[in-house]
Amino acid sequence: MYKNIFFLGFLFTLVNGYTQIKKIEIVTENIPNRVAFYAINANEQDLDVMFTLTGTNFRQSRAKPRFIRVPAASKVHIKTIVLMRGKKPSYTYKLKVNDSLSTRALKKESEQIKINPPKQIAIYVPNKCDQCDSLVLSLSESKYLFNLIKLDEKPELQEQLQMIFGKETPIDSLNVPIVNLGGKLYTNLVSYDLLMEEVNKK
Repeated sequence: MYKNIFFLGFLFTLVNGYTQIKKIEIVTENIPNRVAFYAINANEQDLDVMFTLTGTNFRQSRAKPRFIRVPAASKVHIKTIVLMRGKKPSYTYKLKVNDSLSTRALKKESEQIKINPPKQIAIYVPNKCDQCDSLVLSLSESKYLFNLIKLDEKPELQEQLQMIFGKETPIDSLNVPIVNLGGKLYTNLVSYDLLMEEVNKK
């Protein structure tokens, strides 16, 4: 079962709060006498990244830059520079990204990150839901970001949902999660597998 929603202001902000798929992002971490660079891949596919750094006031490696594999939904360390004592580094970098993966790309340890799913996910938990914990736990352990809203803490939202479902389906009587998936409401996506099947539908 699902219902379309087009007029709930609170729900509308959740849908519009999601951004489009991002390119590789470079972030830095300052450590004593060093700066570490990381590549963040918030896409659903693996990418190869070549990072070229130039500048002053740090020791520059003579090694030729090479492509590094950055798996989907992950963060990978790509370079660390050693700073010259008492001097502030100045640098610029160039980034090449290749979605045609090479067998020669360097494969390093990666850290999984949370990314936006293909369709925005929000889980509304009714007061008497005894089938919510499993789905919420699975989502929490997945790579996907999602919104979790307990309806007993949002009475105004529960009233809006009740208007959608009608008197024949009292929200307080539901023992299953209400899933807002890309602007549609579902009460039959009670497992992670069922949810992912719907998420990945074109």
